[in-house]
Amino acid sequence: MKCVILIDESLPLGLIANCASVLSLSLGKEVDGLVGHDLEDIQNRIHVGITTMPIPILKSNALELKELREILFDEKYQEVLVIDFTNVAQSTKTYEDYSNAIRSTTLDRLEYLGIAIYGTKKVVNKLVGSIGLLR
Repeated sequence: MKCVILIDESLPLGLIANCASVLSLSLGKEVDGLVGHDLEDIQNRIHVGITTMPIPILKSNALELKELREILFDEKYQEVLVIDFTNVAQSTKTYEDYSNAIRSTTLDRLEYLGIAIYGTKKVVNKLVGSIGLLR
């Protein structure tokens, strides 16, 4: 299995960090075993578990994200976990506000700031294998 996060590289650094954080939290919630168990060091101090696999952050842009998200709505990708972070999520203060806003936002007004993808290596590589790292 493989997971990646794609983020619009034109966003300000703070929004890029926020987007990566939000998408990572959602991945950890949805994928069993993605976050490892707590570990104890030699002095018996506990270190909370972190991700068990690499999560590359890839560069993208608004148009590519929208096109990729549309592709991932296709039934042939139903086995792929897709988590998106949009302008609607970024512009609301509470989850209730987000919930209400997303229900009333038309697709033409939805802008994707980032997308997390989790699936088989073969499928994920086919979708994003040629996209470079966000640096």
